[in-house]
Amino acid sequence: MSADGAPRPHGSLLAGEAGELVGVSGTTIGQWARRAYIRSSQSAGPPRVYSVEDVLEAALVGELLARGVRHADIRRALDGLTDHGRWPLSEVDLATTADGERARIVLRNGDGAYVSAARGWQRMTAPPPLRDVRLRLRRTPARFGRTRSGGGTSG
Repeated sequence: MSADGAPRPHGSLLAGEAGELVGVSGTTIGQWARRAYIRSSQSAGPPRVYSVEDVLEAALVGELLARGVRHADIRRALDGLTDHGRWPLSEVDLATTADGERARIVLRNGDGAYVSAARGWQRMTAPPPLRDVRLRLRRTPARFGRTRSGGGTSG
């Protein structure tokens, strides 16, 4: 925790390194930061430096996009989560569902499920089956798991 009680960021990763962990290019990470889907909490200007927490948010954005959620829907959800701290996607219980052909973001909490809609979070009276959004960081075998001698990888 920082002096003001807010969670403090950990680690320092450049866009290419963050992208490797998430499974996208460093350019994509930079675009997501410029469009405010994620932040670069370790630097205010170029080069952008990302924390582990920023990478976790990027992994969640990547997963939502992979499920067919539109960029505009991610933006809307983020705008509706401003009271959930610096890394809002990783602070809440998210799921997705398909509404026709369009995947939707669903927020779960103790009193129900809420779909992100044009007018904000709308409570679902009878939620359809939902798929939890789980975090998974990618692991590049060539960069991780090497022995000190440089040979082989550990499993």
